[in-house]
Amino acid sequence: MSRIHPAKNKCEGKARNGSSRCPDQCPTKFTVWKRSSMSFQGTDGFTVFDEHGRLVFRVDNYSRKGCCAAGGGLVLMDGAGNALMSLRPQILSMQCQWNAYRGEDECKEGQNLKLFSMRRVSSFLDRRRKDVAEVFVGGSKKPAFTVEGSFRSRNCVIRRSGSEEFVAKITRKRASPTVLLGTDVFNLVVQDGGNSDLVMACVVIMDRICSKSLAVPVLCS
Repeated sequence: MSRIHPAKNKCEGKARNGSSRCPDQCPTKFTVWKRSSMSFQGTDGFTVFDEHGRLVFRVDNYSRKGCCAAGGGLVLMDGAGNALMSLRPQILSMQCQWNAYRGEDECKEGQNLKLFSMRRVSSFLDRRRKDVAEVFVGGSKKPAFTVEGSFRSRNCVIRRSGSEEFVAKITRKRASPTVLLGTDVFNLVVQDGGNSDLVMACVVIMDRICSKSLAVPVLCS
């Protein structure tokens, strides 16, 4: 595949590794490739490119030292390999909850402030609900964001809770008007003012939620 990153648009702005920002109040476009940047056998993960073709996010799922790896977690990194967030599954969570912590080394519970939690919504409780996952920021008991649609089909949005405004959108990627790429490569658009780090962490968690074989929710349909 010779080119998978999105074409440039009229927004031109210098971005730091791991969190591209557009100064002209327009969406930030990423191409997400469900493939580790590491080439050796047994690794998986994500590589994410901005509209300029720069690597801005990485997730390399392989044996890492530290408590996060031991707990089955993942580390979201910027393009240079610096740890941005540690993502860890909540043990014995019926709703498949994951927690996000800053950095990598101090991710043990009680040693690092939890940035957010994400969990799927059970369709058994209310089949009328459109949202299929919730994001709780900090220690709040009310969701700050909800996910609506199907991540497995690469057709979903992240919205501010209680609002029609979407913070990010995931769609299938086309190589041309008539050629639709597979689901391993897809578009991620983050609206102006959205936190790209948080959104990408949610994408990683959604991928893990959808990998569960038990009671697959609408999110994974």
